[in-house]
Amino acid sequence: MDLQNQMKKAVAEAAVNEVTSNMIVGLGSGSTAAIMIKTLANKIKAGELKNLRGVPTSFQSEVLALELGIPLIDLVSVPQIDLAIDGADEVNPDYQLIKGGGACHVREKLVASKANKLLIVVDQSKLVKNLNEVFPLPVEVLPSAWKQVKDVIEKMDANCKLRMAEKKAGPVVTDEGNLVLDVLFNGGIKKPKEIEKQINNIPGVLENGLFVDLTYKVLVGKVENNQTVVYSPERVN
Repeated sequence: MDLQNQMKKAVAEAAVNEVTSNMIVGLGSGSTAAIMIKTLANKIKAGELKNLRGVPTSFQSEVLALELGIPLIDLVSVPQIDLAIDGADEVNPDYQLIKGGGACHVREKLVASKANKLLIVVDQSKLVKNLNEVFPLPVEVLPSAWKQVKDVIEKMDANCKLRMAEKKAGPVVTDEGNLVLDVLFNGGIKKPKEIEKQINNIPGVLENGLFVDLTYKVLVGKVENNQTVVYSPERVN
């Protein structure tokens, strides 16, 4: 196993250590979350965790959890989720996030907003001073509205592109059957609360990838002297 995968495994295992029996757990999406789901399944099979139910944030996490035998419950059937564990594409010092590189951010935000605690697992490269200077902000839009929404966002001093698929002709289609616009604001996003609301108020927008004031803890994996280390950076505000 290379150091990158060792780091992902270490941070995923650290996150699973916060799971206890009888919990309802939000199962995140992405490569690190997939390792977390596998680690969770191993603990269930070993009898270390009992009466656990998972709420998937995507088809990816749903399929993986079913294959590994993790009992699932639908989001609509639970009044609250005890702990959600997910990744992020960018994390700033205030624990504000950009998610949606895998185009799952709508269901991810639904799960996160219903969770008592949202635990984020990332590698050190995802930590940034200001959001959106490098990683585009995903905005999920109704297929019939993508051009209209794009025109409005571009008037907000931003570059906006329809996300195109890599292994099929045409655009990326989300789990919810919508399209994704990738947005880069000139100078990045300094006020995520304002931008989140402003974009979501545009007709045709379903949701954007800013996760504001939802995260209670971030676990970061890094490699030091060929060894994997997991730490939690202190939140600034």
